[in-house]
Amino acid sequence: MCVEYTDLNRACPKDSYPLPSIDRLVDGASGHALLSFLDAYSGYNQIMMYPPNEVHTSFITDPANYCYRVMPFGLKNAGATYQRLMDKAFHQQIGRNLEVYVDVMVVKTTSATDHTNLAEVFAQIRRHNMRLNPEKCVFGVQGGKFLGFMITSRGIEANPEKCKAIIQMQSPQTVKEVQRLAGRLVSLSRFIPSLAEKVGPILTLLRKPKDFQWTDQCEEAFRNFKTFLTTPPILQRPDHKTDLLLYLAITENAISAVIVQEHQKVQMLVYFISRVLQDAEKRYQMIEKLALALVTAARRL
Repeated sequence: MCVEYTDLNRACPKDSYPLPSIDRLVDGASGHALLSFLDAYSGYNQIMMYPPNEVHTSFITDPANYCYRVMPFGLKNAGATYQRLMDKAFHQQIGRNLEVYVDVMVVKTTSATDHTNLAEVFAQIRRHNMRLNPEKCVFGVQGGKFLGFMITSRGIEANPEKCKAIIQMQSPQTVKEVQRLAGRLVSLSRFIPSLAEKVGPILTLLRKPKDFQWTDQCEEAFRNFKTFLTTPPILQRPDHKTDLLLYLAITENAISAVIVQEHQKVQMLVYFISRVLQDAEKRYQMIEKLALALVTAARRL
């Protein structure tokens, strides 16, 4: 049953319960021997409504009027409510052997022969009478898709479907197509070094949409992205017992940074960061741009 809750959502105060950082969850779930991906069966509908508020979810059908006894889809605070209850139900597991983003769960195991962590999560699921959807659950695999990324025992990999979507794109002919390309590149930004600088010629088209002209510079940048995304780098999960090394790069139009960690005297990539400078920022002194790059990178850590 699909119900329009626009008026109800407008009348309800916003629940500002924070959702966890996707980058933190992806980092925490990667680099493990085995992973198990769990999906709740109509997760929102497993949460009971507060009885006095059931009447507010009423809807009309031909035979009668009905209301929900469980939390329906479509309420603006449903996601925050679900995340709060998941954090409460699995507070002893989250971060240690489980990562949760609303109704997406991944159990991580350090040993390929030990399923103690999975058994612990199952026990907690039974304790709270949760039901899983077996058709969407995968157990004991070495990698899989999680929040738009590929996480494996090797580290964090770019989603091949996102890379393929860019590689198979034709050269943009309209502003909307450029916007679509920019959005796809941003979703892969942590894998692309100096993205803001490299995408500069393409972003220029968005500043003056009436004067759209796909130049040779745009085509060269576009082809370079395609070539790079055929073999994107594999990023390592940060080891909190080892120092992080930060390299900064400054150009006239952008600032960039890369975070690495040394492992057996080899520097392993952890994260790429970059952004375009605003007009006022372009007039900064070099030392000010370096400070801005440092602050920008620190905010992403």
